[in-house]
Amino acid sequence: MDAITLLKADHKKVGELLEDIKGLSQSAHVERRKLFEQIDRDLTVHSKIEETIFYPALKKKAQIGNDDDAKQEVLEAYEEHSNVKGMLKKLERTEATDETYNAKLQVLGELVKHHVHEEEHEMFREARDLMSETELDALGVELARAKEELMSGGPA
Repeated sequence: MDAITLLKADHKKVGELLEDIKGLSQSAHVERRKLFEQIDRDLTVHSKIEETIFYPALKKKAQIGNDDDAKQEVLEAYEEHSNVKGMLKKLERTEATDETYNAKLQVLGELVKHHVHEEEHEMFREARDLMSETELDALGVELARAKEELMSGGPA
């Protein structure tokens, strides 16, 4: 599986989990917290593999290809990750019964949705322009290995 296919699959999974949360009743605090914990874990692992493997590879190709747009996309993505991580931290510290919990989840969903849109409609296009299929396949293998290590509690 190439890097972009793997990352899009992660986006889809988190998107589905965020939709599942929206479908819960206001009083489904335990279920909401459980789904958030899965989202938190998935986003944390996803961010780490993007930040340590995919983004540096794309940034390097952008610099070699003198592609300022692709480089800017990478820099913006790091900032968007920072915003998502900040909201994850707030949610980690907030009880699911807190009246602000659902509002925080809503904001998290909006941040993630915006970030996914940027990546899938701009950054991934740039990556396909700058990288060969062989490079994207090799990156996909590296991302999958790191993701598996992180999900099993390893260092990646």
